[in-house]
Amino acid sequence: MTATDTVDAFHRGGFHVVQPKGRGHRSGMDAMLLAALVADDRPVRVADLGAGAGAAGLAVASRLADAEVVLFERSAEMADYARRSILLPDNAHVADRVSVVEADVTLTAKARNDAGLTDESFHHVIMNPPFNDAGDRRTPDALKAEAHAMTDGLFESWIRTAGAIMIPGGQMSLIARPQSIAEIVAACGRRFGGIEITAIHPRPGENAVRILVTGIKGSRARLSLRAPLVMHKEGSHKFSPLVDDFNNGRAAYARL
Repeated sequence: MTATDTVDAFHRGGFHVVQPKGRGHRSGMDAMLLAALVADDRPVRVADLGAGAGAAGLAVASRLADAEVVLFERSAEMADYARRSILLPDNAHVADRVSVVEADVTLTAKARNDAGLTDESFHHVIMNPPFNDAGDRRTPDALKAEAHAMTDGLFESWIRTAGAIMIPGGQMSLIARPQSIAEIVAACGRRFGGIEITAIHPRPGENAVRILVTGIKGSRARLSLRAPLVMHKEGSHKFSPLVDDFNNGRAAYARL
């Protein structure tokens, strides 16, 4: 490691991630909640779109012994962090089931397949897309800006790719800001049904700060708005037992 990197433990030391220090996107709670959405004990292939240093995908592989995970990342620098994360001695138990593909997840048709985003080849697709509106205060950190800045049609292009690379009946899972809910549902369109949305609230009485969304490819089931997840008790910074279990890989957040 270098002075510009950190090695961070997740799932109480269950796996580790090499991340840039003081710049770029640093994974945390969002990635762990996203990983918790994959509740599947079968041998499955999982695609992590826009994987960054690989925290969410590694969390899935660490919790599910039969999951094979492919980390797709456009940034060459972040893809290198993901490769270095896989090679950490502490990640030896998952290293043979996790790989990195440097690719732009917004590619279409033949270009998408040629880049390794192969049609109908995954059981699960997870994503934590850039969520900052282009009008938000810009960061001088170019690596962070690339990871966080939302572009027009982002959910349409990412969810289109998820639908293309997933087997029929496969599950898409994502975490986003609440204000993106309409765009996400519209992008699911006829690609995904049985959409389940869970709002995440910091404390009772406080507005939601994130939403968890899952959908099933080809399903015609109706949308469900699930009971909210509240992270902390009033006046506390301690996670609720259920959220703490999700955050530390002790439980999955299964669909209804």
